[in-house]
Amino acid sequence: MDRKTTKAGLDAESPEMPVVPGFAHRFVHIPGLRAHVATSGEGEPVLMLHGLPQHWWQWRRVGPALGERYRVICPDARGFGWSEAASPRIARYSMRDDVLALLDALELERVRLVAHDMGAVVAAQLAYAHPERVRAMVVLSVPPPFMRLGLGMLPAMRHVPKLRYRRAGSSLDWVFAPPYVATPMSEQTRQTYLRPLRDPAKDAAISEVYRGLLIGGEMPALAAGAYRRRRLAVPALYCFGEKDEPLTAPFVRKQVGDVSRFADHVEFAAIADAAHFATDDNPDGVVEPMREFFARAA
Repeated sequence: MDRKTTKAGLDAESPEMPVVPGFAHRFVHIPGLRAHVATSGEGEPVLMLHGLPQHWWQWRRVGPALGERYRVICPDARGFGWSEAASPRIARYSMRDDVLALLDALELERVRLVAHDMGAVVAAQLAYAHPERVRAMVVLSVPPPFMRLGLGMLPAMRHVPKLRYRRAGSSLDWVFAPPYVATPMSEQTRQTYLRPLRDPAKDAAISEVYRGLLIGGEMPALAAGAYRRRRLAVPALYCFGEKDEPLTAPFVRKQVGDVSRFADHVEFAAIADAAHFATDDNPDGVVEPMREFFARAA
């Protein structure tokens, strides 16, 4: 983390930051990480955790809409976007601990959470271990960790081997194509997401997430039913694109069964005209249930 920086605080080798009106940017130093944070709006804090292989820009259309009522805080996770880590290694709780350190650095006692994909894993870790820090959370495209795994889930895991064992520098364009999106992304959108991965250290983070956070951490716990022996105290809304087969809201509801056995308050919602990358497919459809849920879970 000793690279030369520009006047804007960016590393000289970093790609240019995408410009989104209404967002401000800062860098926060926490143990082992120089975290880039984009913020928008004023009010109660909402922390937004992006997915893989994305970064803060995922929230470019969702953040300002929530920013009419909340202060939206969008960090780049360890190994992604414009954050710079001292070590390339990512362990099971590295990102959760980064979030806790960031909350402390920003003097945020309690936040609402919004999380997608990889970020949803981190959000669950935080909500179970530190429910006092999370007022409520909205999770996109990932089922509750207490959902029993079955054969019906296999199609939802088809991307895992390709990402875990991908060659360094190989294309990730396929991630942003059907069946993961309902509407194909433009070339400009795909390249904006993927540009930071031109840095070999950032590119290596993809495999690190699967090695340390997922396959070496959360997946064995899920398979063993670890979260079915714990209780989720944080009110949660789980949202799924209607075209994100098999992980649609009806499928997940059926697989979960009696939610009251595992959680105090869980709701489910469907997002029309959306697949896995719902914030790109239908950002308005993402914002509406979010706003309504946060109002109820005030």
